[in-house]
Amino acid sequence: MALLYSLVTAVAGPIGIPTHPPEEPTMTASTTRRTTAARSKIAAVGAIAVAGALLLTGCGDQTQDNGSSNTDTATSAAPLADKLPKAIRDKGVIKVGSDIAYAPVEFKDDSGKTVGIDPDLAAAMGKQLGVTFEFENGTFDTLITGLRSKRYDIAMSAMTDTKDRQEGIDSETGKKVGEGVDFVDYFTAGVSIYTKKGDDQGIKTWSDLCGKKIVLQRGTVSEDLAKAENKKCPAGKKIAIEAFDNDQQAQTRLRAGGADAGSSDFPVAAYAVKTSGGGKDFQLVGEQVEAAPYGIAVAKNNTQLRDALKAALDAIIENGEYEKILDKWGVAEGAVKEATINGGK
Repeated sequence: MALLYSLVTAVAGPIGIPTHPPEEPTMTASTTRRTTAARSKIAAVGAIAVAGALLLTGCGDQTQDNGSSNTDTATSAAPLADKLPKAIRDKGVIKVGSDIAYAPVEFKDDSGKTVGIDPDLAAAMGKQLGVTFEFENGTFDTLITGLRSKRYDIAMSAMTDTKDRQEGIDSETGKKVGEGVDFVDYFTAGVSIYTKKGDDQGIKTWSDLCGKKIVLQRGTVSEDLAKAENKKCPAGKKIAIEAFDNDQQAQTRLRAGGADAGSSDFPVAAYAVKTSGGGKDFQLVGEQVEAAPYGIAVAKNNTQLRDALKAALDAIIENGEYEKILDKWGVAEGAVKEATINGGK
């Protein structure tokens, strides 16, 4: 034993003592910390395979991972990992379709990193499930199609849970266009109207939009409301509706004077009012309407993933992470007490 110990010590230094300064650990939603000491001991075993094998047998070393991946380590440490479908658990990744231009829900910061309410909630859920949520950018009105085609595992993008979306119904025509999706509801928000600051055009309610022009994002509840209101407007005073791929484009149009008003979900409209032009560009008008849940969209046939997401959301609501995230983004008024499935009407 003394000879073996001397040999190992000569190659890698005393067992359990790192031969290099410790590196700063990297922590993600899908990996757990591994110590530098453990890496040093594995290196010693690799350098002297036979002696190391005997030494490990005699001393009971527990550092071998037998080829286990980081995903295995992460999922074993995550309390809800076993609730996920095996295919996702093995990959260690949930692919998320999202329109990453909807601050503060999801957007790119100055460094190009995806940030916001949804990414923060997803990271917290990832700790419970032992996986990483990878956000992929897409236009909002194509997200459910991407989900159906399995490009994404879920869609998480300030998407309002509605019966039409659950059942695959086109809200404008009333016709069935797909199989629909299930939702795991995690937040509540209404819809707001905003105008250029100091120039509200007399707009206080949706009926005041008759004869005026509004800009908004395509495929949203704002667009549905504008179209519904337009049907009520008298002849000669219809609403001119201009829809864009994302909300930032609509804001740019209004800022340049190309419309009388804009509309988006309340958290997004309030964030634009607060931040655009240092708070000098826009103002909210009237009250938010049509308060409804945001939901994470999941394919109808993926009930195991749906239920795992619900369990993860309930866990972060219970442990307080959910509340901290909403407080961070100033949207605590939209909090829910528990996650629900298909709560939209």
